[in-house]
Amino acid sequence: MLPLDGITVVALEQAVAAPFATRQLADLGARVIKVERPGGGDFARGYDTTVRGMSSYFVWLNRGKQSVTLDIKDPTDRRLLDAMLAAADVFVQNLVPGAVQRLGLDEDTLRTRHPRLITCAISGYGVDGPYRRKKAYDLLVQCETGLLSLTGTPSSPARAGISIADIAAGMYAYSGILTALYERERTGRGTSLEVAMLDALGEWAVQPYLYATYGGAAPPRTGARHPSIAPYGPYRTGDGAKVFIGVQNEREWATLCTDVLGRPDLTADPRFAGNPRRVENNDELTTLIEQALAGQTAEEVLERLDEVGIANARMRTMHEFATHPQLAARNRWREVGSPVGSIRTLLPPVTVPGREPAMGAVPEAGEHTTAIRDEFGHLLTGTREGGQ
Repeated sequence: MLPLDGITVVALEQAVAAPFATRQLADLGARVIKVERPGGGDFARGYDTTVRGMSSYFVWLNRGKQSVTLDIKDPTDRRLLDAMLAAADVFVQNLVPGAVQRLGLDEDTLRTRHPRLITCAISGYGVDGPYRRKKAYDLLVQCETGLLSLTGTPSSPARAGISIADIAAGMYAYSGILTALYERERTGRGTSLEVAMLDALGEWAVQPYLYATYGGAAPPRTGARHPSIAPYGPYRTGDGAKVFIGVQNEREWATLCTDVLGRPDLTADPRFAGNPRRVENNDELTTLIEQALAGQTAEEVLERLDEVGIANARMRTMHEFATHPQLAARNRWREVGSPVGSIRTLLPPVTVPGREPAMGAVPEAGEHTTAIRDEFGHLLTGTREGGQ
């Protein structure tokens, strides 16, 4: 039995943030009913066609869900949605700004009807304030939180290579829903919660905000180097490859100089006396480190760093990540079903001994519509309260 067996989630969702939250609930055993638009469904289905004709985004975000296509402006379909909500424990939505109020699906209306229902609204900028009706997508929120001012090179900003604003919002929605379910066990009542992408990614940007506000200048864009710790980043070795080295304290700095670089004299060099000075003189430091590593291959350097206990990494491609020896040794890959056959994907990151996540199949658009209509049709005039 999985932790959320018996919990029903109705999700009026699309794109990334809300589906990421509800997919994690599905992995924990919740029944997630995904409401999609007729004539195409969640528009993330069309983001790409790389997974044997399916979207990589959709495959990632929607395993283990039931898909029902409803026109919620149609009176009959709306009554079916209302019947589903009456039987639900959780309602998640990330509709465009203002839509839930026009549709009567706002938290006040729903929780008046269903006091045990947990509602979760995911938006770009929040439900009030001057940006409340502004459309928000991942890259745009990366801009608004200042993330793009931090990533990239000195001459060119760059977006994070994953949908980091959506992921942040989805993670907080997921943890908020779990907290609300726990609270309901004690109070008997549901909770309404809201997550804004701006707030979620903004939380993750607090450290550089503090650095800039109280340090007088924002962290510089430093490419693959760390902007405020040195040495921490890529260094070229004798075979032309690069290794990533991460030094966190003065003891590790001394060990690197003495046992890896063969340059114990650098520990007494005033240019590198303490992390702030090393950051200030990072270009000179990088040159000296690469000169010291010129006589070794990348594998030799990595092996030596491991021997002396200094953090390091290889920069892997996505194909190399797919064959990562650590993931293979820990049996982290699974196969999930889909309309295009079995698809290999990773287990969720939280491991519980003796428990396997649900990891159900990826649905076709509207695959479960007939079954859902049959199940909830007789409740169209019912008044059953959420979660009962």
